[in-house]
Amino acid sequence: MQLPTLQAKSPPWLRALSLVRTEIERVIRALGQAVAWLGGAMMALIMVIVVLRYLFNLGWIALQESVMYLHAAAITFGAAYTLQKDKHVRVDIFFRNFNDKQKAWLTIFGTVFLLMPTCSMIFSVCLPYVLDSWRYQESSLETGGLPALYLFKSLMLVLPILLYLQGVCWIITAVERLFSEVQESAE
Repeated sequence: MQLPTLQAKSPPWLRALSLVRTEIERVIRALGQAVAWLGGAMMALIMVIVVLRYLFNLGWIALQESVMYLHAAAITFGAAYTLQKDKHVRVDIFFRNFNDKQKAWLTIFGTVFLLMPTCSMIFSVCLPYVLDSWRYQESSLETGGLPALYLFKSLMLVLPILLYLQGVCWIITAVERLFSEVQESAE
């Protein structure tokens, strides 16, 4: 959805929401762009692991686990960025034929009744699991594995939070779109 431009006579609450949306999207965009480097780091790390194992007969569990940590971080921080860029999987058989007002209402409906409850459910299911991990200062079960497994598991809470925040941005954008149409029709 293309962002509407708010007019100077927009109410202060709408301008404030627009600022909130802009800041959330800025953070998610920065995380998404930063995570792009994790793909290259993972590939380089995998190459090092393979060379060490097959040429020098060396291997470290911590090195292998670090690839898993990087992969989880890439998915966690990349998911909200993907949603922001509208590159996620969408069944848009009907959506593409809707006008802007219908798209805005459908976006609000889908976000409030599908995305946000799913994020809330993921967060509530994962929270006790992550808290237990923090309580016991959980580390890898493998000898020589990475310590601080609880940090890795915390990504399970970061994912729904970032997706939820991007959903808030979508709702604000849809409200801006609906309000700009009301303003245009009033003029």
